[in-house]
Amino acid sequence: MRQTWRWFGPKDLTSIDDITQVGAAGVVSALHHVPNGVVWSPEEIAKRHEEIATRKDGSASGLTWDVVESLPVTEDIKKQKGDWREHIANYKISMKHLADSGIETICYNFMPVLDWTRTNLRWTVPNGGSCMRFDINDFAAFDIHILKRPGAAADFTNAIADEAARRFEAMSEDEQKQLGRNVTMGLPGSTESMSLEDVQAHLDEYGAISREQLRVHFVNFLEEVVPVAEDLGLRLCCHPDDPPFALLGLPRIMSTEEDYKYILEAVDSPANGMTLCSGSLGARPDNDLPGMMERFGPKVHFLHLRNVKRDSDDIAGSFFEAEHLAGDTDMVALIAAILTEERRRKAEGRADWEIPMRPDHGQDILDDLGRRSQPGYPTIGRMKGLAELRGVMTALDHAQWGLARN
Repeated sequence: MRQTWRWFGPKDLTSIDDITQVGAAGVVSALHHVPNGVVWSPEEIAKRHEEIATRKDGSASGLTWDVVESLPVTEDIKKQKGDWREHIANYKISMKHLADSGIETICYNFMPVLDWTRTNLRWTVPNGGSCMRFDINDFAAFDIHILKRPGAAADFTNAIADEAARRFEAMSEDEQKQLGRNVTMGLPGSTESMSLEDVQAHLDEYGAISREQLRVHFVNFLEEVVPVAEDLGLRLCCHPDDPPFALLGLPRIMSTEEDYKYILEAVDSPANGMTLCSGSLGARPDNDLPGMMERFGPKVHFLHLRNVKRDSDDIAGSFFEAEHLAGDTDMVALIAAILTEERRRKAEGRADWEIPMRPDHGQDILDDLGRRSQPGYPTIGRMKGLAELRGVMTALDHAQWGLARN
């Protein structure tokens, strides 16, 4: 696996100098300051390449921009309303500009309204560190009592709705506002967050869009952009829903193995692939991560390796961001499946045999606790995660004791 590191640009508290020291070979980044739906210009793309390639003292970092995460798919495209055709045209132009700059892999998602969703961004763990958490009861309190979405209570069990009411009553006004901010924060690194009014407006515009209709919209999008990606030599890889179950009465269509099978077969192309995120998919007990890696291996273009610990075996349930080797996903088995796929690709002669991966998320520990970095992206916590993953990779790749001897 090619070890990479997510970087949110010059404002990121983790610097390019830091990334060279943790041992990453490449960088995952995006033009977060460019509004969604607007073309990424060659000049802005070149500037980001240069920022990644240069240390603070002006010397070469040795790092390259390996993966774009994310080139956002706008809500208009997902809904097929408003300026959606213009946004698809702009998406294609941005893809061309990225390919011209040397980029080969683009990660994106197709989640409606809320992308990456948590109810607590700094939840304290027993060792004194902190992590992100999704609590289904707190989310229900937000949905039913803060957003006040019509019919929201019917989407939860009676037990969850009752607990949500109890928790909401116990919250101060500041705590209610903080919960609202946590849920509507938006994509990591994005300059675009939503107010409660924005969320409700989007919900109103989605209206009665069914799971089947949203799938149709997704396939329509892929039918437009995948042929362009093929011509440009790009690999598109869809990130799974996070969390991987329906929220706010809206369908989520990239949450399970069946979801990926449908989309990858609907537009069958080497350019149409998967971002396998072990944390997002691992929040559902019915997702078999090592098995999915084996079955989708040829079309896995990007890897997010992180772990979550679920509170229960409910499909839509609570979980927190665990240490990379300590959650419910068998990370050793998953990495073994990844390395097996890489060896298969190499034997096949594929130029992309080495799959880019990044240590996704991490717990805030040590100095992270005082830095207040982008939630989920602490420097030391991710470095610890990368070290743990690197240890597993090294052991499994060992010539005498690893997988190669079999």
